[in-house]
Amino acid sequence: MEETPVVEGQLIFDQACITNKNMIHELELKGYGDLENEKLFLKSFETLFLLYSDKLILKKSKKKIDFDTMMGICQKQDDQTLTKFLIYRDLRNRGYVVKDGFGFGSDFRVYERGQFGEKGAKFLIFGLNEGQQEKMGNLQKKIEQITQMGKEPVIAVIERRGEVIYYKINRMDFLENKSRLEESFQI
Repeated sequence: MEETPVVEGQLIFDQACITNKNMIHELELKGYGDLENEKLFLKSFETLFLLYSDKLILKKSKKKIDFDTMMGICQKQDDQTLTKFLIYRDLRNRGYVVKDGFGFGSDFRVYERGQFGEKGAKFLIFGLNEGQQEKMGNLQKKIEQITQMGKEPVIAVIERRGEVIYYKINRMDFLENKSRLEESFQI
């Protein structure tokens, strides 16, 4: 895991706000957060990851917010928080820079190691829990749009034990079942 110094932040809704200029610079170089009015705002999954890794001291007013409390706050906003956190943590621990997805139902943009800030994201990741149903037609449309953008679609499946398995998808053709594209499949 990359070495990140301990950062202090304030909780605003479900995001951490970092105001220390040195810390902002450190975090930005590593692909964390979005800069707005000279403050760095960390997405909920980034905040959870840094709390989990003991790299963030998060406070609301003067009260310290721990990982479990933050997870509870985030899950009220988004029931996919745990899935996103597990994928984000796994990718970060593997050395990737991970940013929020941009449309097509993708959860994350993932940059090749050493490419953040130099090139665009190479992969777009979709998170699914084992046993979750997804319509094949929807998935096929997403995959076509992503490949047309020159990105590689990847499905991240969270097993019941919390392990993340990645499936790279290139192309899906359902020539004989075109009329049944809206049927669901189960992982």
